[in-house]
Amino acid sequence: MGDKVRWPKEMRSNPNRRNPDHWCEFHNEHSHKTVDCRLLQGQVDHLLKQGYLTELFSEKGKQAYMKNMQEPPKPPSPKRTVNVISGGEEINGVTYMVANKVSKVTITHGKRVRHVLEEESITFDDADADDVLTPHNNALVISLLVHDTNVKRVLIDLGSSVNIILLRVLNEMQAEDKLVSKAHTLSGFDNSSVVTKGEVTLTTFAERVVKDTKLQVVEMEMTYNMILGRPWIHEMDVVPSTLHQVVKFPSP
Repeated sequence: MGDKVRWPKEMRSNPNRRNPDHWCEFHNEHSHKTVDCRLLQGQVDHLLKQGYLTELFSEKGKQAYMKNMQEPPKPPSPKRTVNVISGGEEINGVTYMVANKVSKVTITHGKRVRHVLEEESITFDDADADDVLTPHNNALVISLLVHDTNVKRVLIDLGSSVNIILLRVLNEMQAEDKLVSKAHTLSGFDNSSVVTKGEVTLTTFAERVVKDTKLQVVEMEMTYNMILGRPWIHEMDVVPSTLHQVVKFPSP
């Protein structure tokens, strides 16, 4: 069985930040508990899909696993991609260097097998940040399939009470016909305000979660194509971590 397992590489996270009281048998390192190891859970899921380990299940566990193995419909392939076009290093007083950002941003879905093996919980540990260079102060920015378009540089923002999309992005998506004229005034933390061009409802696809998302449409210079705030985060039932640069979903 050992030759079927994809053994983990040496952990890249800072050893000084690892919990010395926790030990992972899979990584053979201090950091987190074996039962909480995300990579081990992924390997268990991989082996189960290959037909191994099912003899360890009870009959009830086998039935639950087979039910969870039924794959949902795949999201559509994106017809186009929306990038960010910046006129310089500074926009609205915010300086950023995309070329120097080397952290890897991923969307991680809780492994379905965990419904069978243990009660579901979402945790973050050093293994989640293995591909992230630390220390860092990066915002959580992802690419996301929206409507039929792969939209890059989407900010996940717990501080925002609304979801926002640029009018330029909506036009590039060729979805301007979905715009509903309904102006709102949005206020920032510094009491600055902007009047929206209206609102639009677009489908967002994140792993196995598909939701119709209402977004406020604005016309302004911004370092992001979209901002997904608490309405999207709560509706999608996700838990974001800027430290680990990851968004996690509970298993269905």
